[in-house]
Amino acid sequence: MSTIAVTAAPRRKRATGWLLWLGVLLVGLHVVTGLLSLVWLPYDPNAFTGGRLEGASLAHWVGTDRLGRDLFTQLMIGSRIALTVGIGAVAIGATIGVTLGILAAFASKWLDDALAATLDILIAFPTLLIAMLVVAASDTASLWSAILALGIALSAIVARLTRILAKRVLVMDYITAARTSGSSWPKIVFIHVLPNIWPTLSVNFALQFGLAVIAEASLSYLGLGAPPPNASWGRMLQEAQGTVYTAPLGAIAPGLALVSLAIGVNLLADGLRERIDPTRSGR
Repeated sequence: MSTIAVTAAPRRKRATGWLLWLGVLLVGLHVVTGLLSLVWLPYDPNAFTGGRLEGASLAHWVGTDRLGRDLFTQLMIGSRIALTVGIGAVAIGATIGVTLGILAAFASKWLDDALAATLDILIAFPTLLIAMLVVAASDTASLWSAILALGIALSAIVARLTRILAKRVLVMDYITAARTSGSSWPKIVFIHVLPNIWPTLSVNFALQFGLAVIAEASLSYLGLGAPPPNASWGRMLQEAQGTVYTAPLGAIAPGLALVSLAIGVNLLADGLRERIDPTRSGR
């Protein structure tokens, strides 16, 4: 039995390492593409550079859309938009969620119960539905309104996780010793609580990043995301649905880009979880 366990552990470690590096590769590819789009694009994204619905060629690597615009150029801009939305939404969600979670962990019992019940109600609603309500409440749909909406929608999940993790840390002996020595609550939070819960939160942030990217594509598909001329993957899918049988590459290319980024982020999060949590890597 011990020989089997010892043999299985290195195999699992090697498999986890490959998945982690695959996630780094997929995410890194989109990061490089998004950064490259800031300084170079094959064509003007709004220029009619070819015929309508052309197939892949040397001039247009992924073909053209129904207006004659280069699809590869739009895919590069879509990578930039997806990364912007993911980073922005996670930053907003983390700021609001961690703050609320810490306050709930330190609050009195009745206030903690009220906040916990409110978070449970918010989590019961789908993230996309909350984001749609926030965007619809704004005057006009824009990229920044979509980022704000997704950040607010994701904050409830982050707040609930932060509350649970912080309450576990607050019952530890070293917290009692810090309180006995006269340490203030802000000092306890920044020196003891946050450093101990940050590894788990960082893995959750990676998962929230993938969720935000998919949610933004859904909003753009519904016309509630980044408006034209922003080449969001969701808007590309919406525009290509009418020509999916005559020019399937217009729908396949943004779909593969969206799936590859989502899979890469999830593989990266799983790999980080295995590296950070020693109980999982030792099983």
